[in-house]
Amino acid sequence: MSNQDWLNRSLQAVWHPCTQMKRHERFPLVPIASAQGAWLTDFDGKRYLDAVSSWWVNLLGHGHPRIKQALHDQLDTLEHVMLAGFTHRPVIELSERLAALSGLGHAFYGSDGASATEIALKMSFHYWKNSGKAQKSRFISLENSYHGETIGALAVTDVPLFSATYAPLIARALRVPTPDARQAAPGQSARDVALAAARALENVLAKHAGDVAALILEPLVQGAAGMAMYHPDYLREARRLCDQYQVHLIADEIAVGFGRTGTLFACEQADIRPDFLCLSKGITGGFLPLSCVLTTDNVYQAFYSEDVRAGFLHSHSYTGNPLACSAALAVLDTLRDEDILAGNRDKAARFSGILAPLAARTDVRHFRQQGMIWAFDVDTPRGDFAQAFFAAMLERGCLVRPIGNTVYYMPPYCLQDGEMRQLAEATAEALDALAREAGGAPAQPALP
Repeated sequence: MSNQDWLNRSLQAVWHPCTQMKRHERFPLVPIASAQGAWLTDFDGKRYLDAVSSWWVNLLGHGHPRIKQALHDQLDTLEHVMLAGFTHRPVIELSERLAALSGLGHAFYGSDGASATEIALKMSFHYWKNSGKAQKSRFISLENSYHGETIGALAVTDVPLFSATYAPLIARALRVPTPDARQAAPGQSARDVALAAARALENVLAKHAGDVAALILEPLVQGAAGMAMYHPDYLREARRLCDQYQVHLIADEIAVGFGRTGTLFACEQADIRPDFLCLSKGITGGFLPLSCVLTTDNVYQAFYSEDVRAGFLHSHSYTGNPLACSAALAVLDTLRDEDILAGNRDKAARFSGILAPLAARTDVRHFRQQGMIWAFDVDTPRGDFAQAFFAAMLERGCLVRPIGNTVYYMPPYCLQDGEMRQLAEATAEALDALAREAGGAPAQPALP
């Protein structure tokens, strides 16, 4: 069957996520038949360089042999057993490994990032309730934050497109200024912005700490805010202030964990340990849905009781699925045995060099990089830039999905130098083509 056949069937049967379906009257879906490494292939044989790791999940590349083998091996023994009243080898081994890597003692499993956010928020509130402080029921999040689209997660998500419709259902969080380094005024550094944001956080905590359960943040990079990057001193100050005002710190590393920012966990770059660490996306290398919330022994002990109501009564049927846990163990094995993070540092330096001409363009603002994440903002009059650029890149065999006017790359770690050059060249061509359509001349590198 051809692309068109599968496209028609999908439109008749599937409601696609984060999508106004009517737009597919003008912008067709791309049916994918197979994938390998950094490449997707459609049913007509056209290939696409997956520069966003299929929504940031495909950490090591599609079809990774070690993860595939781990799944084959696990299928021969145990595909699933409920985790209430039972346990199994993969979930025990994964929990032990994550505890050793994070310094956090107990792991609670979910299915996706929003579920991890829900779990962490509920755990924090319930901890304070079990500790005799049930009034600590509010949460603080950063401006432009994104933590998922379930009802609890929307309370700490500051993206009106996602949350405005459901406002009557949402218990609103307190918002504090983002430490986004793009806000720096002339003469200011990224650290100056971070410290100013930390002072604003302190003002809110000084006023509201008595009824606040936790501060939740995305360490170092706020993804849906347009890959907003900030100085690690904000994390250090946030940890200090949370300790001072007796508020939990929830680190949402759903997008940035497992090496995306250059270290296994982004919090390592500030030398801090959160009270809750939320993980998902790359945890299984993109093979199966899984999320995890790691927390401290102190939090765990607050739920340890003869009273069933003091327990954390949250579950879903596939909690700690053995296949997903086996995939996650294979990811950790690969990161360790192949020294992936060290290799990524060299790879990131090469890709940044290849992208230098893009960074120098007159229509590019705030070119930035953190580990294996690159982003820049495009100065364009086009209100449809994101959709138009996405389509232009697909024509050139690349999957790049902008956030507003922000173009970003979050590629699989298997990306090769030739693929980096192809991506950079396609981006320049697409930017020039869209500029011509808008009636402007293609942008040139800025003068030194």
